[in-house]
Amino acid sequence: MIAAQAAQAQPVGYEEALEAARAEQPVLEAGALRVEARRVAADAADELPDPRLRAGVMNLPVTGPAAFEIDRQLPSQIAIGIEQEIPNLARRRARSGLAGSEIRLAEARLGMAERNILADAGGAWISLYYAQRRMDLARTALSDLREFVPVANSAVASGSARPAESLMIRRELLEIEDAITAIEASRETAQARLSRYIAADQPVAQGIAPSVDVDSERLRLDLETNPELILADAESERSEAGVRLARSEKRPDFGVSVTYGRRNPDFGDVVSVMGSVTLPIFTDRRQNPRIAAAEADAAAALAERDDRLRGVTARFEADLAAWRSAVRQWERARDELLPLARDRTALETASFAAGRADLVDVIASKSALALLELEILEREQAAVEAAATLRLTYGEDRP
Repeated sequence: MIAAQAAQAQPVGYEEALEAARAEQPVLEAGALRVEARRVAADAADELPDPRLRAGVMNLPVTGPAAFEIDRQLPSQIAIGIEQEIPNLARRRARSGLAGSEIRLAEARLGMAERNILADAGGAWISLYYAQRRMDLARTALSDLREFVPVANSAVASGSARPAESLMIRRELLEIEDAITAIEASRETAQARLSRYIAADQPVAQGIAPSVDVDSERLRLDLETNPELILADAESERSEAGVRLARSEKRPDFGVSVTYGRRNPDFGDVVSVMGSVTLPIFTDRRQNPRIAAAEADAAAALAERDDRLRGVTARFEADLAAWRSAVRQWERARDELLPLARDRTALETASFAAGRADLVDVIASKSALALLELEILEREQAAVEAAATLRLTYGEDRP
């Protein structure tokens, strides 16, 4: 079973995981197809409407001696013609602008989707990486503690130790075993999350973890180019294009038609050329309400953009504070608590060797040291995850 698992395991580095997350993702493929669809549609946005073919009988008498005889009277004819509607130039430009804004909106949504995927894939890789490190540490600690079990049993058998001490040693072992069970669940969860973005059933994190350092000032300067704000700008631009399209309805549209009429040869065939123009004369009940609605939508889009800027800024400051706190807690545990725990273990071991401490005290100190080292790895993971979230969401690692 171990050999089979090793054969199925596929090592992957952090940058490799991010690159894999950018490629062959169904949601990104769907977003790219939507962008392409908007681009194709934009090519025809400002084209004229299709011409209209007209054909029929004109001025056919239905009463009198010439009823239903098409060649008996002068006006009667079989006519065929073509019509072409010509929207005003402002309308055509507005349609073209609206199509362009739809392209940029689709691109902004694609950028948002890619950012979210990268953030989730990066977090999954970091979780897997530290789950593996904690698992190695916990198994080593458990193996070290088990070496004391025969010594404790011998001490109890010889009468130099109380029988209850063997139970206390078992308790320390159970705490490490519980930690291993929790770590296994974390590792499997991280593997499942990462497998969504890379072609691996049992990925294994390899290499080194991303840096815990971030440039907060640079990230703050880059907030205006955040994908969420780019999306808000695209939505606002589309609303403005809708306003221009609504306003163009107050300008007249034109039309032209050409008709050929076939009559009795004695009268001769005829050609008619006609022009038309729309009359936007009831604007208060037709065009103006639509313009007002479009302007309200545009104002709402601007307000939503301001709200998103506030939200992005607030989340950034909160994420930055969480990163600072995680780094400080990790450094404090690594630089202050860990040396104290190691000193305690060394002193308990020396006291036991000198006969001034019980074996259970040595085992308790080693167990506490192992649990502290696991906690330090958890704090380091929190700091690295916070830094990666800042970079992938607001900084240089984002799409």
